[in-house]
Amino acid sequence: MSRSLHLDATRRSLVTPMLFSALDRGLQAHLVRISHLREFADGQIIQQRGDAADGFWLIDEGAVRVGQFMPDGEFRAVALLGPGDSYGELAVFADKPRIVDAISRGESRLRLIGARPFLDALGNYPASSRALLGALSQQLQDTLSILAGLRRGTNPQRLAGMLATMAGEAAGPASVTITQQELADLLGVTRATANAALGDLQKRRLIERGYGTIRIPDRDALAAHALR
Repeated sequence: MSRSLHLDATRRSLVTPMLFSALDRGLQAHLVRISHLREFADGQIIQQRGDAADGFWLIDEGAVRVGQFMPDGEFRAVALLGPGDSYGELAVFADKPRIVDAISRGESRLRLIGARPFLDALGNYPASSRALLGALSQQLQDTLSILAGLRRGTNPQRLAGMLATMAGEAAGPASVTITQQELADLLGVTRATANAALGDLQKRRLIERGYGTIRIPDRDALAAHALR
């Protein structure tokens, strides 16, 4: 039976580990208890580039598009994040203004975990500090791998890899709810180019397109195509 992977309650577009997930369970529970729960409407701005890094965000429900607003006002997404994902920790560690914008995709609920309470609590969990170093190292490696991948492979292959990531690891068919414009943003191409890449994958019977939905009959076959 197919599982539906909607971005308001599903996996993210990135393979990099979220730093919050690397923390000790006890520390995670403590941070959730002291967090401030906030609700956002579809399209509402959660944070803007240049904001002070007064904390980091943990997604409780819904989805968030992370990227930057262009000079013409267009929002260019670089990642789609879902429940359980966190972002903004690096700005907290660096004590520098935020470098990305974030907007809600549909209605969402997020927890803001204050910078000072987080850093103070982290000192009581030395194992979590070591785990964070490991997660940060893996994030850097994954980022370098993604940048290298942008220089190789065709657009259909790059798109295949992204959709395979969104489909998760479980066997069997899956469906991903995402727009062509969002796919174009994530690939860094025009909508027409993204549409052509989708058409190529459909001809190869690696995906089936529906209105706002992409069905993936065989995730492993799609992932294998990305590596050719």
